[in-house]
Amino acid sequence: MARKGDYEVGYGRPPVHSRFQKGKSGNPRGRPKGSTNHLALLRRVLDQKVTVTENGKTRDITKIEAAMTQLLNKAAQGDPRAFETLLKVVALLRLKPPDDDPDDPDDRGGSLTFVIEG
Repeated sequence: MARKGDYEVGYGRPPVHSRFQKGKSGNPRGRPKGSTNHLALLRRVLDQKVTVTENGKTRDITKIEAAMTQLLNKAAQGDPRAFETLLKVVALLRLKPPDDDPDDPDDRGGSLTFVIEG
């Protein structure tokens, strides 16, 4: 047993001499300005523009749009891994087909569209 004035060192109980001093931060410099987390970096990279050629015409689209287009094209060609990945993306983004409304003037008749909730 510890006597009065003694201190048991263990998990969550560092020795007294190695504790942070009162009034001093454990991270004196703090997080550097301008540092970004992984999600912000991913968003910035996915929003970059790339030039693609479709039907002889060039246009600029985002990298995420290019990646999704390639994924959909591969899935439509019968690539099972692409189709599985597409299903995961649809589930992750909670995409669902819109309600069928016969009076909808925007209905394109037979086309498959998705509605993003959230």
